[in-house]
Amino acid sequence: MASAQPPRPRVGPQALAALQRDMVRVPLSLAEVLDGRVPMLPALPRQAPGYLVTSLPEDRRAAMGFGADTMIAVTRQRYTRHWVDLSAGFSDYWQRLGDELRRAVTRNTARIASVSGGTIALRRFRTPHELAHFHDMAHRLSLRTYRQRLGGDAIPDDSAFLQRMMADATAGLARGWVLHIAGEPAAFLYATIDAGTVVRQYAACDPAFADFDPEGVLQVEIMRDLFGERSPTRFDFAEGAQCRKGPCAIGGVACLDLLLLRPSLAHHVAAVALTAVDRATALGRHGATRLGIDRIARIMRDAPGLH
Repeated sequence: MASAQPPRPRVGPQALAALQRDMVRVPLSLAEVLDGRVPMLPALPRQAPGYLVTSLPEDRRAAMGFGADTMIAVTRQRYTRHWVDLSAGFSDYWQRLGDELRRAVTRNTARIASVSGGTIALRRFRTPHELAHFHDMAHRLSLRTYRQRLGGDAIPDDSAFLQRMMADATAGLARGWVLHIAGEPAAFLYATIDAGTVVRQYAACDPAFADFDPEGVLQVEIMRDLFGERSPTRFDFAEGAQCRKGPCAIGGVACLDLLLLRPSLAHHVAAVALTAVDRATALGRHGATRLGIDRIARIMRDAPGLH
C-alpha cells in the first residue's frame, strides 16, 4: 500500500502539524467499494502512526472499526463515490440523468456547436504518441485554470507521471479527451483503466469558457464515447472526488475516509482535535472559535509523541 499523509485540516494554527506523520494509505477501488466486504489492512510499519482508509462505504464503518481492534477510529470527510454502469447503453444513461440536467447539457452543447463550426469538436487520445500530444495540451490548459492555482486536478508534469502514462498507453489502459470550443482547447479529462473500469484521474477546464459549462458537455460526450467502445464496464468518478459533475453519474455509494490511529494519549488528543476541526469546518470560522480549535491545536503541538 502507498504511504500518504492524512488530510490537512483547514482550521486552526499549525494545521494540526502533529498529524503530518506518514500514514499507511488503504484506498478502495470501485470494485472493492461495491463487493460488500471489509478491506484487509496490511501490516503496519513500526514508525507509522496508523492507517488512512479511503472510500470506505458508510455501512462498513462499524465493522472496520471493530476489526481494527484497539485502534482509535476517526471519521473524516464524507462523500458519494459516483460511478456509471456502461453496460446498459447511452440511451438508457441519457434518460436517467434527469430532465433538468439533460436540458442544460443540450443547451450548452448547442451553444458550443454554434461557435465551433456547427459541430462538437471532441478529440480522443489513447496511443503513446497521441497521449504525449494530449499531455502537452492538458498541461497548458491546466496552467490557465483556477484549479491549478488552488492545487486541484491539474495534470502532473513530472517524469514519473509521464513514464507511467506511456506505460499505461502502451498497455491500452489510458484515455484522454479534449473538448475544443471555437478551435481552442476548453476542457480535458484523463483516465486510466483498471480491470474494465475507467477511472477518472485528472480534469480541468479553461475558466475563459466557463459560461459554456464545458465540463458537463465533455463528461456526457465521454460517456457517449465509452458506451460506443463497449469493452469498459464502468466509469468511476474516483475516491473523494468533489466532482461538480457528479450528477452526470447514475450510481453512487455513500463513503467516508477513516483514520485508524495506534492507541496512545497523543493520538487520543489528535482524534478529539480532528473531530472538532471537522465540525468547525462545517460551521465556518466562528464555529472554530466556539469549539476552541486554536486551544486544541496548541495542546496537540505540545503533546508528547506527536513530534
